Amino acid sequence: MGDLAARVNLSLSACSRRIQRLEEAGYVSRRIVVLDREKMGVPTTVFALIKTAHHSDEWIETFRRAISDIPEIVEAHRLTGNYDYIVKVVLPRVEQYDMVYKQIVRKVELFDVSASISMEVLKSGTAVPVRYAE
Repeated sequence: MGDLAARVNLSLSACSRRIQRLEEAGYVSRRIVVLDREKMGVPTTVFALIKTAHHSDEWIETFRRAISDIPEIVEAHRLTGNYDYIVKVVLPRVEQYDMVYKQIVRKVELFDVSASISMEVLKSGTAVPVRYAE
């Protein structure tokens, strides 16, 4: 909090009050700590592109529950275009992706899965552009 207060040229108490107001207004949904993935033992990123023949609310909820139980899946998005979903998987080694894949297909029927291994992170973060806030 002290670093943030110094960066925005406010006292610690004023900065804390502003953050509290942003939280109360719903602009701040949660506070997080970003862990170093290398030190945590999960440096490998695999993106799995998923196609399904099912689009019912029931199937989507089953899929949502299946992936929520897998801690290696850190993000999942429903897509437009050629694939229906993309999931971001973080692992110690790429060979362990098969374990995650098997956990998913045991719980839900998929039409096609295509995985890509991230070779290099060019940009990463949790920041959101603030210029669009109302």
